[in-house]
Amino acid sequence: MMMGGAQQAAPGVFVLNKNTKREQGRKAQLTNIQAGKTVASIVRTTLGPRAMLKMLLDPMGGIVMTNDGNAILREVDVTHPAAKNMIELSRAQDEEVGDGTTSVIVLAGEFLGVAEPLLEKKLHPTLIVGGYMQALDDAVAAMKEIADPIDVNNPEAVRDIVRGCIDTKFVSRYGTLISDLAIKATQTVCITHPDGRKEIDLKRYAKVEKLSGGELSDSMVLDGVMFNKDITHPRMRRIIKNPRVVLLDCPLEYKKGESQTSVEITKDTDWEKLLQQEEDEMKKVCDDIIKVKPDVVITEKGVSDLAQHFLLKANISVIRRIRKTDNNRIARVTGASICNRTEELTEAAVGSKCGLFQVKKIGDEYFTFMTQCEDPKACSVILRGASRDVLNEMERNLQDAFGVARNITLEPRMLPGGGATEMALAARLKEKAKAIPGTKQFAYKAVAEALEVIPRSLAHNCGADVVRVMTDLRARHAAPGGTNWGIDGNKGVVADVKSLGIMDTFAVKQQTLRTSLEAAAMLLRIDDIISGISKKQRGGGGGGGMPTGEEETFGDARDGKRPLQNGREDSRRVLYRGRCRYIDEGDRDTTGPVAQQQQCK
Repeated sequence: MMMGGAQQAAPGVFVLNKNTKREQGRKAQLTNIQAGKTVASIVRTTLGPRAMLKMLLDPMGGIVMTNDGNAILREVDVTHPAAKNMIELSRAQDEEVGDGTTSVIVLAGEFLGVAEPLLEKKLHPTLIVGGYMQALDDAVAAMKEIADPIDVNNPEAVRDIVRGCIDTKFVSRYGTLISDLAIKATQTVCITHPDGRKEIDLKRYAKVEKLSGGELSDSMVLDGVMFNKDITHPRMRRIIKNPRVVLLDCPLEYKKGESQTSVEITKDTDWEKLLQQEEDEMKKVCDDIIKVKPDVVITEKGVSDLAQHFLLKANISVIRRIRKTDNNRIARVTGASICNRTEELTEAAVGSKCGLFQVKKIGDEYFTFMTQCEDPKACSVILRGASRDVLNEMERNLQDAFGVARNITLEPRMLPGGGATEMALAARLKEKAKAIPGTKQFAYKAVAEALEVIPRSLAHNCGADVVRVMTDLRARHAAPGGTNWGIDGNKGVVADVKSLGIMDTFAVKQQTLRTSLEAAAMLLRIDDIISGISKKQRGGGGGGGMPTGEEETFGDARDGKRPLQNGREDSRRVLYRGRCRYIDEGDRDTTGPVAQQQQCK
């Protein structure tokens, strides 16, 4: 008895720091589910053509007005780890396919929500996840059956799909304008390789230029490029037809020494010789350029007055300090090669595919247009609008349209939109769930119920009678051949979405379903959340106190401010903005602070 009493009285062992916050088991799972549902509730009202806008204030005091799921969640600051994970889904979806950022969050939140009653019934999370993964495989297989192939060369069919994406956005009131811009830009930058593989790099070769003023109908895709630069000398030509273009990545200036150079001159004629030498060097560089007979010279670096003089005499227009990305686009549309040294210029490096070089003044600024290009593989998309906020929202919508147009070109299959695909999958999964043995059936059926959140949200956002519409939809999808019945998001009634032209791309739907289900499954498998406090914030016990010996140190101790030893500091390394320098004992005063004694250069 004595021994048992002694064992009970023994003090507990604290393995974790006492400042560490820990949530285990059911509580951790429920907080994760709650966090996921909360993030989904932020963007749920932005789904569909009658969607609401969100107004967000960024940390710099700027205002963002948008209904794009990724743009909203990008500005939201959250602390819960599960909520951060959910926001990451939206970013991944945007980078991967460019559309469906709102749907993926809404679905993931719903998949977490339907798991809550299953956890309360004491179903193990691994069983739930197993049911989810089986449902995902069956749903993807069903989507492939429902999908219709599309002819990419038919502009009307492609336009209908892009409009299906754009109709839920701010620019839907402007008709097919934005979708036409997106399709034309995508077809312009598309490169087909000999093996049949297609490459579409919209981020690098389709530049969106936003110009305030004018009307939206003035927006267009150029058959070439445009950039915000003017010629360097007012007497140079501003309009050139069929110009020969030379692109450079080197300065047209006299080379300066890498380090500071001192020259001692004994005769006054030597100074003139130095100046003459600079002029001769510059003339040699310009002669190399003039030799290939260009009309336009564009360089990423500077151009000296002397070089301008020589090139002006040869009737050559010069543009300087252009961005590297713009230079790459110009190379694509003109057929020119970017040269790093003027000595290497050859006839093959000169671009001659541009039809018109023109400098125009729009507003208070000058813009250079290089248009009427022969088979351009890059382009500029000009957006005109009343205000900066309108232009920013239009650009976000255009980026979504770019994503959809790219997906159609790479994966030419489509699915019915307006919640029809989700309802068709839900009906099939409910039917299949009857044949699944054991408790996994509950999780499988829960996925089918969760998929109905998309049509339900669409009906709710346009003010329809949600219960009546959903009952009607379920009945139509239970009957054979009801795959195309969805919700007309403008009127809030059940309609044949295929005949209305409301279509989605297969790539977006598949990515949305995969991302949301896999993320929900991952969050459900978390049964322990440990949030420690960083060493900087630790005060007292449990690993606090002053650093001793070889411990990892922070702050002043790490940066070399150690206690004086025998009245002097040790030789040490001072860290300053990522660069370091060793300070020796003899090159400083030991009385003041380190930063005053010696500054790193």
